[in-house]
Amino acid sequence: MRLTSMHCSRLASSPSSLLTIMSYPRLTTEQMLRKDQKTISRQGTKVAISAIYMDLEAFLQRSGLIADLHAFCQAHSYDALVAMTIFFNTYNEPVRQLAVFCPHAALRVTVCGVLERSHSPSLKLTPAPSIHPNLQAYLQGNTQVSRKKLLPLLQEALSAYFDSTNIPSGQPETEGVSREQVDKELDRAGNSLIPGLSQDEEEPPLPPTPMNSLVDECPLDQGLPKFSAEVIFEKCSQISLSESTTASRSKK
Repeated sequence: MRLTSMHCSRLASSPSSLLTIMSYPRLTTEQMLRKDQKTISRQGTKVAISAIYMDLEAFLQRSGLIADLHAFCQAHSYDALVAMTIFFNTYNEPVRQLAVFCPHAALRVTVCGVLERSHSPSLKLTPAPSIHPNLQAYLQGNTQVSRKKLLPLLQEALSAYFDSTNIPSGQPETEGVSREQVDKELDRAGNSLIPGLSQDEEEPPLPPTPMNSLVDECPLDQGLPKFSAEVIFEKCSQISLSESTTASRSKK
């Protein structure tokens, strides 16, 4: 299937239709986060990156969101969560926003600092009002930076975090370890004692996505498992940029 400007126009002119197709209103917070998610890790520290196809403000207004995010990270042993929201505005322009949720202050500050100072690529982040001290929200000015381009920056953030917490050689390992790190290890040890749970086992499959009258018995249902909405939005953004560049050249 080849995306054309016509397909992009249809998606852009009716973003609510895309959300309806994806049954977002009926999904729990965990289902929304896991529907399109990647994970990176370093030395046992795990960061989840989820693409969410709605306005960040609407996402942050979900009832009990902070408790849901905390439960999600704890259930899957994630130390931090990065949510990248994508939608089209009334001018058919792609809008990207970003939120970093992390109960560990040192890790959160490091991740946010790397993202804010990045120049290759530059995300052009503008801090947005936050609803909780453990969550930092941003408006992303550079809409060309997708999750694929964000992953190396998060790897860099993890490296910087561990560089800043390294214990000097010759000292006992217990010296210089912050209370935050000790609490983290205790939480992991406690989780490992829960019967039936193992971090090495595969996670159980997600429950089926709720369906509605617009998508019941759709012939394309489960027909394109590798064609994510993230790819569609990024392709639309590229096509829109290409068309605008071509139009400006023709006017000259």
